[in-house]
Amino acid sequence: MISLPLARALRTAGLGWNPASGDRFTLDQAETVGEVFTVSEMTIEAHRYASGTILGFNGTTEWALDSVALEDALWLPREDQLRELLRGAFRSLRRTEAGLEVDIDFRGETQTHCAQTAADAYAEALITLIAAADR
Repeated sequence: MISLPLARALRTAGLGWNPASGDRFTLDQAETVGEVFTVSEMTIEAHRYASGTILGFNGTTEWALDSVALEDALWLPREDQLRELLRGAFRSLRRTEAGLEVDIDFRGETQTHCAQTAADAYAEALITLIAAADR
């Protein structure tokens, strides 16, 4: 699973989230540290309104929580979602002594991002692409 600092960095960089079944998220608050939730029609549904998206908890969680605004949730994208977001920039993923390295095409040159997990390496690469798109 992607690290919390990288999930925060992706959100800060401007990565949007349209919740779908199977997506994981946390509430980035001290009282929920370590709690990971999964969007599911059975337990947590994304309700879309003109005023914004609300994640509704359908009464099966251990603690009293009816709903949270999307902006209060921190998306924890899966490895496959991050790879998909890299789209055509993705070139390769390989294991090295230092960890896992992802190569992306960045402005016509190969750029390498290294992390201990593939998800974190993909996230690092995605942050680079999002930041470059904003310039």
